[in-house]
Amino acid sequence: MSQGVPASGCDFASASGLLYSGGWRPGGGGTAPVLEVATGERIGEIALADEADVERAGAAAAEAQRAWARASFRERSAVMARAGQALEGMRADIVAMMIRETGCIRAKAEQEITKAQDELRAAAELADQPYGQLLPHDDPAVLSMARRVPVGVVGVIAPWNAPLMLAIRSVAPALVLGNAVLLKPDVKTALSGGVALARVFEAAGLPDGLLHVLPGGPATGEAVVRSPHTSVISFTGSSATGRRVGELAGGLLKRVVLELGGNNAFIVLDDADLDAAVNNAAWGSLLHQGQICMATGRHLVHERIADEYVARLTEHARSLVMGDPKRPEVRVGPLIDARQAGRVHAIVTAAVEAGAVVGAGGTQEGPFYRPTVLDRVDPGSPAFTEEIFGPVIPVTRFGSDEEAAELANRTSYGLSAAVHTRDLARGLALADRLRTGMVHVNGQTINDAAHVPMGGMGASGNGGRYGGHWNLDEFTYWQWVTTRSTPPAYPV
Repeated sequence: MSQGVPASGCDFASASGLLYSGGWRPGGGGTAPVLEVATGERIGEIALADEADVERAGAAAAEAQRAWARASFRERSAVMARAGQALEGMRADIVAMMIRETGCIRAKAEQEITKAQDELRAAAELADQPYGQLLPHDDPAVLSMARRVPVGVVGVIAPWNAPLMLAIRSVAPALVLGNAVLLKPDVKTALSGGVALARVFEAAGLPDGLLHVLPGGPATGEAVVRSPHTSVISFTGSSATGRRVGELAGGLLKRVVLELGGNNAFIVLDDADLDAAVNNAAWGSLLHQGQICMATGRHLVHERIADEYVARLTEHARSLVMGDPKRPEVRVGPLIDARQAGRVHAIVTAAVEAGAVVGAGGTQEGPFYRPTVLDRVDPGSPAFTEEIFGPVIPVTRFGSDEEAAELANRTSYGLSAAVHTRDLARGLALADRLRTGMVHVNGQTINDAAHVPMGGMGASGNGGRYGGHWNLDEFTYWQWVTTRSTPPAYPV
């Protein structure tokens, strides 16, 4: 099969060259080292794709897609089912690589594998969904119908924070619906988010030419967007980059599906179960060191319970073991790199200068950042207005439900939110006022499933939805077809 960047050995530790249907070829963009985030140790090498590589891959994908679109839906579904089995067989190796390459703890890596398997199962089931409608026609002898057809080649640009799951979320439904895929994983996580997928689909028997893995930086991503072979671009990443992708794709009249950043509010009303709220809050802000688009970025807490809420979270944050995520006792690993940790520290420092009080953490050690609790965060502070993407719990107090809703909506983002209250009617009433793509009453902000519509509003995305039958809207076109046994006669 035409895939890029295979690794030698089941540990995925070394990857060089780009694989096309013609055989092995080196990446035109050179190579980049693969580093272990926690230690800085070099664990492999990845080939980088340049514009010529993208063009070659696009042409091969477009050629292979035509036959794949004509394949039986059962054949396409079976590939997804086998891919799920292959992923399970490679679980231990991919988990080990993910811990080293992304800095996540084992529990997060295991969860990501499970989520990716869910995506493959949902994709397998998507293949036999109804894909058309019968339409009325003036002539009863005419069969008029609308049917969904593959878009052709889908460009998928995936991020580094959940590289496997956030890539497969687009790759699997795009493939099962009869498309080919150019996948550009982030160069920081090209093994977990690229090579692993190539290996999985190779083992599943995906036909040659349908999946091309093209690691690289912004220039590679732009080449995928600009390629004359790609019809739809699916991008997951920062809002700033998403705007650029949207501008390029829009100018080329391409459909673009954007899931971008978030600054998600976790609202705790005065009647909330405080034990449950604190538990959910810690998970929502600290999972994968806060490097998740749905992570809880702002804790809006009623002033009557805020002191106790902050005290409990401060105690919890201080108890967490930080260090090399290969150690089983570690609960907080490194951020993706020291630069990101420095950005987090700058936001925390600015919040303190604006009057916030540090309850725990607030210190950087290379790529590591101590779990941090910030109380009395001013709504004008960067800790309130920006997506932190780090292990920080910023708390802002409010006095009424109306103020909570106003504070929650005081952002350009609109991805996820949560409300904690013992009164479900009160929680739903508040949820109705939140401008977010997802909201969870008595839950937390990081929730996803392969069968639900996933997406955000505003700076969090363009309203596109991943998941379940909603994938049909993203990765197929509607085509109107009429048939009649006798051609009509027109006056000339």
